[in-house]
This record gives sequence, structure tokens and C-alpha cells, in this order.
Amino acid sequence: MSGYLQVNGTNVKTPKKFVVGIQAIDGESGRNANGDMIRDYITTKRKLDLEWPPLTDSEISTLLKSVMSPFFQVTYPDPMEGKIITKTFYVGDRNSPTYSWNDKLPKWEGLSMNFIER
Repeated sequence: MSGYLQVNGTNVKTPKKFVVGIQAIDGESGRNANGDMIRDYITTKRKLDLEWPPLTDSEISTLLKSVMSPFFQVTYPDPMEGKIITKTFYVGDRNSPTYSWNDKLPKWEGLSMNFIER
């Protein structure tokens, strides 16, 4: 996957987990008196679940700083489109458990975050 994941045009470290969620966005939806679903379908959006392996201070800092803007461009392989595309996303919660306090080892066990399409 190297080179296939970019944030604002810059390649980021290859994640160990990359999951593309395809989400239908509905407005007012529910069931009528016959029990039939009445759906106010609006659009389809993507949610990317990402997880990286152990990272150094420099690597994790670069990744976290790359997603600090309220919205940013992500280029990624999209299964629905069948090709690499670019969309606008924002970042959800970011989690980074410590791995080691030894200066000779990566300090971070990894990093997990998700990108939600605008």
C-alpha cells in the first residue's frame, strides 16, 4: 500500500490496518403503518479506519500534525470506485498507547484514528 495513502498530497507511513466503511446517510427514515421502510436517502459517505504499527516520536508527530486542519484531502484506494481517489475528510478520535520508555525503542505502540468524509 506504500504510496497509496496520502494526506494533503503527502505520502504517510503505511498503516497496518486500513478499512474502508461505506455508509448510507439518511434524513428522516422510518416505518409506515404497513411496516414498510420509508427511507429518505441523502448520499453515501466513506469512513476510513486506520491503525499503524509501533512508531517513533517523529513518525507519530508527522501523522498527527498532518490531520490537524478541520478538513483535509485524503488520497486512498476506494473499493466502491475500484481505483485510487481523493476525497475531503475530517479526523475522529486519535489513540496512541505507549510502547516503551526506552530511548532505543519506538515509544509508541501505534496509532489508531479514523477519517470521516465531509
